[in-house]
Amino acid sequence: MTRSRLAALAAVLASLASPGHAQEAQPESTTALAERASVTAEDFMVATAHPLATKAGYDVLAAGGSAADAAVAVQMMLGLVEPQSSGLGGGTFLLYWNAALGELTSFDGRETAPAIADPGYWLGPDGAAVEFWDAVVGGRSVGVPGTPKLMEEIHARYGRLPWADLLAPAIDTAEAGFEISQRMADAIVEGQEQRLDAFPAAKAYFFDDGGSPKAEGSPLRNPDYARTLRLLAAQGTAPFYTGSIARDIVAAVRTETNPGELTLADFADYKVKERAPVCLDYRTYEVCGMGPPSSGALTVGQILGILSHWDLGRPGANTDIDHLFIEASKLAFADRGLYMADSDFVKMPAGLLDPAYLESRAALIDPGAAMGSAAPGEPPWDETRLYAPSADQPEFGTSHFVIVDRYGDMVSATTTIETGFGSRVMVDGFLLNNELTDFSFEPEADGKPIANRVEAGKRPRSSMAPTIVLEHGEPRLLIGSPGGSRIIEYVAEALIGILDLGLDPQEAIDRPHVVNRNSDTTEVEEGPGAEATIARLAAVGQTAKAANLNSGLHAILIGDGTLTGGADKRREGLAMGD
Repeated sequence: MTRSRLAALAAVLASLASPGHAQEAQPESTTALAERASVTAEDFMVATAHPLATKAGYDVLAAGGSAADAAVAVQMMLGLVEPQSSGLGGGTFLLYWNAALGELTSFDGRETAPAIADPGYWLGPDGAAVEFWDAVVGGRSVGVPGTPKLMEEIHARYGRLPWADLLAPAIDTAEAGFEISQRMADAIVEGQEQRLDAFPAAKAYFFDDGGSPKAEGSPLRNPDYARTLRLLAAQGTAPFYTGSIARDIVAAVRTETNPGELTLADFADYKVKERAPVCLDYRTYEVCGMGPPSSGALTVGQILGILSHWDLGRPGANTDIDHLFIEASKLAFADRGLYMADSDFVKMPAGLLDPAYLESRAALIDPGAAMGSAAPGEPPWDETRLYAPSADQPEFGTSHFVIVDRYGDMVSATTTIETGFGSRVMVDGFLLNNELTDFSFEPEADGKPIANRVEAGKRPRSSMAPTIVLEHGEPRLLIGSPGGSRIIEYVAEALIGILDLGLDPQEAIDRPHVVNRNSDTTEVEEGPGAEATIARLAAVGQTAKAANLNSGLHAILIGDGTLTGGADKRREGLAMGD
């Protein structure tokens, strides 16, 4: 890293960390927008959604820490400076590349439903599904968080530095304070519209004495979070799952508005699950991601597998890439809605990524005309179709970070509390998730069960898609994004940009989004060129509209002795390395 870049970064970090100095406003509509260039390094790199989190990870890597060590420091800081998106009260999916073994594995820290839950969990007294926001707000939407235990587990396996040292940066920042960023200030205003200020702990933290949302540049300190982290630093996650923190969470969930049904036994029974990654051969690459209960890797894989039948990277050799992408997305999301859920509870077709099946799906695409909405396919399966399609549940929140250490270990992790500010229930300095609203509210349709219905101990279906791309058995690219169910298309678009079009990470991240989750209407990212894209798509029968599509993509491309990172200009993140 050059001296000038270090000096500029130091100035940015000083303004963020010092409560006495106002942060310069960034040009944005609903989130910060700032033009960025790809960052290069040789030994290690980290890219996260907030400069203070990136700096925490960078310092760990510079001190000789592993990717797992840096992930712990990053997550603990994100829970403080970006609390609306992730934290101790939520869940995480994480891919880990172990360089010593040449092995890629994945860790499932998704939240779980209480043991007392049943498929009618989201039905009201009249037998009808409750309204979405009525379900979100309060304790009933909270699942058992998995992020603390996942962080502890990867540190136990791959860590090089002491656990307590990794929590120290977030503890120090929570006690000293930091400035509220423009993005966080805007999020608080939006959160107030959905009752963030109806909960005493959240109101006291995010609002001033007059009840107004705390403004950009305001100092924010969180001594409760510091105390929680000090307890975890001293005792590990035992207090969170079997001790005082667990008791605090259960008490809050069961007594707050819209009370939930979590018990201390649910916390004591929680386990992080190591799972085999889901991989698809694409061109000369192997694209690997998180399998069920996430639909991310399967749906990204289906989109890419369908598009593999066109040469997207050769100018003039194919029809409009956006049109092909839209049609492939429709087909993949149709399968997602019918088949995908927690595979510990639901038997899923083994053939969703079968090459012959994806070829048959690709054959349904007319390069010159839109298909409308797609129907689910029938992948190879040894039993009849058992389930009914489910409607898409709204998904929000979330953050993504990527890390490469000096030893060759790597992390690609997507972490969340679901909506912005989760359930609004705040305990011991952190917010609790509302992940149980990721389940289908309707348990069945047309006399058939829905795969993603609520069940005791089940993990709700997710769209999170942390991804590591291999080439000849070695990591080539780490990428992922927040964005609800649009995560899948944000990640797939960026993969095409890098792997097919030869763009560097920042160029691929910056490309305007085009999204269709099997709808009659395609969303085109608002901004310059949007109307031209809408008109171009209309020529092949696609109905499209401009929309604010806010991703938070972070990526690291691994070359011969070079790391190239990018952070989404739509948020406030930063890539940094040496």
